[in-house]
Amino acid sequence: MKDYDHVVLWLDYFNKNLKRRQGRKVKRDQAVFDPTVQELVEATRAAGFQLSDQEINSDARFPRRSFVKSGYVMVAKKEGVKKSQMINAVANKLLRTSLQKSTKK
Repeated sequence: MKDYDHVVLWLDYFNKNLKRRQGRKVKRDQAVFDPTVQELVEATRAAGFQLSDQEINSDARFPRRSFVKSGYVMVAKKEGVKKSQMINAVANKLLRTSLQKSTKK
């Protein structure tokens, strides 16, 4: 049954290895190489969205690439915020967290 109170953000929206037609929703310079569900959760919370543990699914398969396990998070909708705005906010935070991890190595 469809849930109209939440927005689903798939990992494939932010994967730099994918083409737009394979499911990437952000520009290539906003995307990261092979993001993990944990990175997506951290970036979503850093962008100011609320998540609970029931809203995180790391074993799901993105419909366009059903042969690969991907994962997603479900974010509660906010009044006046479009899905594309949510995706861009999370992408900016995801990019920053991945840059911080790469500089620590």
